[in-house]
Amino acid sequence: MNKQIPFTKYHGQGNDWLVVSEKHIPAHLPEFARAILDRHTGVGADGLIIMMNPSSRGHDARVRFINADGSEAEMSGNGIRCAGLDLLSRRPQKRSLKIETPAGIKTLEKTKLPGSKTAFRVHMGPPILNAAEIPFFPSETASPILRFPLATYAGDLPVTVISIGNPHCSVFVADFKAVDWVRLGAGIERNEHFPNRTNVEFVKLVSRDEIEVRFWERGVGHTQSSGTGSCAAAVAAILNGHTERTVRVRTEAGPLAVEWDESKGVMLSGPVEKVMNGIYLPA
Repeated sequence: MNKQIPFTKYHGQGNDWLVVSEKHIPAHLPEFARAILDRHTGVGADGLIIMMNPSSRGHDARVRFINADGSEAEMSGNGIRCAGLDLLSRRPQKRSLKIETPAGIKTLEKTKLPGSKTAFRVHMGPPILNAAEIPFFPSETASPILRFPLATYAGDLPVTVISIGNPHCSVFVADFKAVDWVRLGAGIERNEHFPNRTNVEFVKLVSRDEIEVRFWERGVGHTQSSGTGSCAAAVAAILNGHTERTVRVRTEAGPLAVEWDESKGVMLSGPVEKVMNGIYLPA
C-alpha cells in the first residue's frame, strides 16, 4: 500500500502552497515535489513548504521552500505567510511568530487588512544590493545595480538587480500588453549574469505610492503574485527614485503592501487563506 501523505493547501494573494510535515516527505524530494505540485496529475500548487522543528528553542518552526520544478528557493514572502497560518492553526493564541528559513530568521506579526480573515506583517530584512551576495556576475559590479544593460532577445534592457534573500531582476515597463513579458521572464531567469537563476518582475509605475507588477518566478514561471517579488519591485522603484518608501503593489490577485525603512529593513503585509486539507497518494 502506498504511503498516504497529509497536506494542507494555502494561498497568499493567489500564490498557492502545499504544506507538508517533514516526517511525511519521501526520500526523493525533487521528484516528489514535481509530482504533488503538478496541476494536472497531482494536487497542484506553485510550491511546497516543508515544516520542520526549529533549531532554536525560541523559534516556532523551520521551513524549506520547494518550487514546482523541484528546485529549492531561499525565501518566499507569500509562502512564509502560509507557513504562519499553518502554525496558527495549532497555536491560535500566538500573535507573533519566528520562523527559520534558508534566508535567515523571519518575524511574522498578525495584523488586520480590509477583507481578509488573517494577514501577517513580515519582517523581510534589509535588501541585499551587493553583486557578489545577490549573486550577480560580474561580482565586481558597482552597487546598487541600477539600469544595468541586460542582453535579451529584445535587445539590451535596463534592469535593477537586488536580493530579498533570493535574487530578483526588475524591469520597468509602460504597458504590459506592449511587451512579451512571459518570454522575456523565461529568458532573463536563466541569463548568464545570474549563477543561481533569478526571479523577474515587470513593473509599471502608477503613482508615487503605487506600482503594478507581473511576476516570472524562478522554477515556477508566471505566478499571480509574489511576496519577495513585490518587495523587490518596490525596492527597485524606490532606488530609482520613482516612489516613496511605502508602496502599494498591485498584483493580478490583489494588493500587497511594502515598506522599506532603512533602519528596520523591508516589511511585507498581505493576507493568507486556507484552501483545503487533503491526503496525497503517490503513484
